[in-house]
Parts: sequence; C-alpha cells; structure tokens
Amino acid sequence: MNKLSQNVRLKMKSLGLTQADLAEKAGVAQPTIHRLLSGKIATTTKLVELAQALQCDVEWLLTGESEALSNIEPATPMTKGLYPVISWVQAGDWSQIYEISQQEAEHYPCPVKCSDKTFLLRVRGMSMSPTFNEGELIFIDPEVEATNGKFVVARLDDENEATFKKLVVEGEHRFLKAENPAWPTPIQPINGNCSIVGVVIFAGRSF
Repeated sequence: MNKLSQNVRLKMKSLGLTQADLAEKAGVAQPTIHRLLSGKIATTTKLVELAQALQCDVEWLLTGESEALSNIEPATPMTKGLYPVISWVQAGDWSQIYEISQQEAEHYPCPVKCSDKTFLLRVRGMSMSPTFNEGELIFIDPEVEATNGKFVVARLDDENEATFKKLVVEGEHRFLKAENPAWPTPIQPINGNCSIVGVVIFAGRSF
C-alpha cells in the first residue's frame, strides 16, 4: 500500500466516510476509489477533488506532511503542491518563465519528490513510442541531473521549442535518442548545440 492510499484511508476513517461517500463528495467513480485504496493505482488526476472531500491539502495526501484543513470552495483551485502543464514552446524557454497562473494552465500534483520548478508536458508525436504514448503527461524537473540513459526535455539552439528524447552519453559526446526504432532520425548529436531543460521524473511511473 502506498502513502497516498494510506493517507486516504486515515482521512476516511476520521471523517466516517465510506468509499461510496468519498466517491460522491469528490465526483470520482467508486471503482477508482477502490483501486486507489488497494494500491492498484499510484495516483489520480482527481487529487484536488479528493483533498477537498477529505478536508485536507494535496501535499498531505501525498506525503503525510503539512496537513491543513481546507476551507476552499470546490470551484476554487488549490495551487499548493501543484505543477503546471505548459506548451513545448514555453518549455524551450522555461528558465525565463517565473509563474504560470492557475487560469492559464492545468495543474497537477506530482506523485514523486520534485523541486518547485517542476512542470508538465503532453507527449507529442510517435518518436518516443512505445515507451511513451502521444497525449501522455510527463513531469519534468529542471533540478534533476541529466545523466546517461535519462529521459530529458532539451532545447536545440536552432529551434524555438523543446524536444523530448533519451540522453545518451558516450565519453565526451552526447546524443538525443528516439525510443521508436522506426523514427527517421533515431539518434541526434547535441555536442555544443543543445541545452537540457529538465529530466522526466514521472509519467504514470517513476524514472
């Protein structure tokens, strides 16, 4: 059983809620609540709604720390511990972006430990298939060291947006590698013409 499922159980017990009660309050299907409590799923995009229904904040649900009773109305988003989904153009210049407002972007909690500079992207195209599917959300942390074999988001100097590939380091040389073996340019050298924006730390699973 993971930390999230343990904390949800604790809150349900203290509030006297059944699975059906929580599902109704959070607007989540009861089978999802069951899978979450049993540890069959590690997280859900409905964490904000669950936190509101359980009268706590998202950070406490994920970590068990910094609990605070919530007096936030359901229509008001919770921003603590949430990270923005940005565009690939924004990702290419993320170091210059200091704040994305709640109204301008979707926000999600990160199920793993991350820095406050973490952001999300939606996978585009098929270059990283079958490891990553188009439309899948990936969490990127600029504070994590980019080492050989890590999945990274990078900005090429001659492009105005970021790209997503696996980093391959061989001696003094570095490459960006597509996961799709049928991709037209499976390996691209990046010696001196690329900046690593951040490292993928979660996409439904840890890396």
